[in-house]
Amino acid sequence: MRTVRGVLLDIDGVLHVSMRPVEGAAEALRWLEQHGYRYAFVTNTTTMARSTLAQRLQEIGLPVSAEQLITAPMATAAYLRRVYPGKRCWLLSKGDTAADFAGIELVDPLRPDDVEREDIAAVVIGGAEELLSYENMNRAFRLLMAGADLVAMHKNLYWRVSDGLRLDSGPFVFALELASGKQAVVIGKPERAFFEEAVRLLGTAPEETLMVGDDLVNDVQGARRAGLRALLVCTGKHGPHTPLLKESRPEERPEVLLPSVAALPDYLAGQG
Repeated sequence: MRTVRGVLLDIDGVLHVSMRPVEGAAEALRWLEQHGYRYAFVTNTTTMARSTLAQRLQEIGLPVSAEQLITAPMATAAYLRRVYPGKRCWLLSKGDTAADFAGIELVDPLRPDDVEREDIAAVVIGGAEELLSYENMNRAFRLLMAGADLVAMHKNLYWRVSDGLRLDSGPFVFALELASGKQAVVIGKPERAFFEEAVRLLGTAPEETLMVGDDLVNDVQGARRAGLRALLVCTGKHGPHTPLLKESRPEERPEVLLPSVAALPDYLAGQG
């Protein structure tokens, strides 16, 4: 097994839960820095722009810069610029995510007259939460039936917040696929291309890059399919008693389960 030179870390459920930092997370990041590891953060967080996310993380004591963040909105914006140059897109995502979509003509989901125009090339769904109302879902459905493509920043089913699990955008994307008969283009984790781009930016080989996540599907299995190593921390969505862990094939499982990211330095030190 190759020595780890690079580390990719998920954020929500790994470094914090509902913006409450996981104990020892900041210290683990500083340890990576001090010991010369290349590391970056890969996230399907789609409710805020990259700069805003970095600021929020810094405010809770996590040493994360915007330049270290590789986000699903960033990757989605790059895809839209490449595939739909000069075309109008309907972005259904809350917060200031639109700031990452510079140069793309976006339709305001809160203006029905704009939404119902027939020159919209793509319906783009991110972390929309309360925007995923019946009215907006029906508008999205009509646009798809009129010829628009469906683009999803991710297909996460749910995530963990301080008071428990919360439904994510994935089930709504599946519903639109079922109703329209169209397959969504998915950009973020667990897509292989997303991990390959992250490794390219990190400058390490896949087999010497370790993914640290809390999600067996999006983090661990996605990374393993892209040739990365992967481990699971038990502070977020999945843990040792998750049925998915027992049902998965050996090549889809994490190489180790850690109680939290605070145990990462000791694990890496033992690999050397």
